[in-house]
Parts: sequence; structure tokens; C-alpha cells
Amino acid sequence: MRRRCGVDHTLAGLDLLLPRIGWSVQVPARKASERNEAQIAACKDEQWPVKRGRRTWAPGSALRTRQVRA
Repeated sequence: MRRRCGVDHTLAGLDLLLPRIGWSVQVPARKASERNEAQIAACKDEQWPVKRGRRTWAPGSALRTRQVRA
């Protein structure tokens, strides 16, 4: 759209704009001829380890304060 009109649009904006001008999102009608069904099935069955990251949310105060010594 930028090359043709000189305007940038987000994907969400294009999703709203295309039907207004009578266009639709294109979807392939058939699968690729190079597709390897056996390899795809093997990949789906493979178990990948889940990496656990640091929690982004934890209960408690957001302020870091020193503990009071008794």
C-alpha cells in the first residue's frame, strides 16, 4: 500500500480497509506440491522441552524495601 499510495497501514487497519474496497484476504486453494506429509507428522509428534522463564507477575508489593531488623 505504501508504494502505491504513500500511506502506511497496520494489519488491523488493512483488515478493516480491504472489505470496504471490495477486496478479501487471499488464501491458497491447494497445498504445495513439495509438501512432505511424513515429515510434518513426525514434527507434530516430537516433544519439545518447555523452557520456563521468570514470572512476569508475582504477588506482593512492587516496591523494593529493606526488611526491618528486630
